[in-house]
Amino acid sequence: MPGKRRTAPAIYARPSGDTLTVGRIVRPHGVRGAMLLEPYSELVTAVVAGTRVQLGEERTSATVVACRKHGARYLLELKGHTSHESAERWRDAELRIAADKAPALPPDTYFHWQLLGLSVVTEEGTVLGQVAEILSTGANDVYLVRGERELLLPATSEVIRQVDPGTGRMVVHLLPGLID
Repeated sequence: MPGKRRTAPAIYARPSGDTLTVGRIVRPHGVRGAMLLEPYSELVTAVVAGTRVQLGEERTSATVVACRKHGARYLLELKGHTSHESAERWRDAELRIAADKAPALPPDTYFHWQLLGLSVVTEEGTVLGQVAEILSTGANDVYLVRGERELLLPATSEVIRQVDPGTGRMVVHLLPGLID
C-alpha cells in the first residue's frame, strides 16, 4: 500500500504573521463569561490554561483560564471575562495563538494553508498549475490543481514526490491515466 501524504487535521488554521488562527468564538455560553469556540483544527488542543491568545481583528491579548471540549466545540474561559456581556463582545471573533505554541506536525504532514497556492511541477520540470483546493476523500486527500487544465492528484507518495512550502513548489510523478 503506498504511503499517504497527509494534511494536518488543522485544515483551516491560517497563518497571520506569527500567529495561527485556531477557531471562531460562536457566542457566549452561560452568564459567567464562558465562550463557545468552534475549532478550525486540532490546534485547539494547544489552547490550555495559561496560554496567551489573541482575539479578533484588533488582536486583543488575553490569558486562557480553561478550555474544555463541549460536544464538537469547546468552552473557553478567559481571564477578566466574567460576564455574559464581556463574552458577547467576542461573538464571531477569531482566536489566535502564537505559531511557536502549535504542536509539531509529523513528517509529510502539512496544514492546508501550506499547500494551497503551491506551484505543481512534474519531475521533468513541466509546470502543471497551482494547488487550488484540497478534497478530503477518506482514504487520502486529493489535490485539485488548476493550470491549463484541471487535474486531480491523489495525495500519495507514489504521486507527490516532494512538497516544499518554503519555495512554493510541489513535485509530482504522473502515473499513467492521471492526465488522460
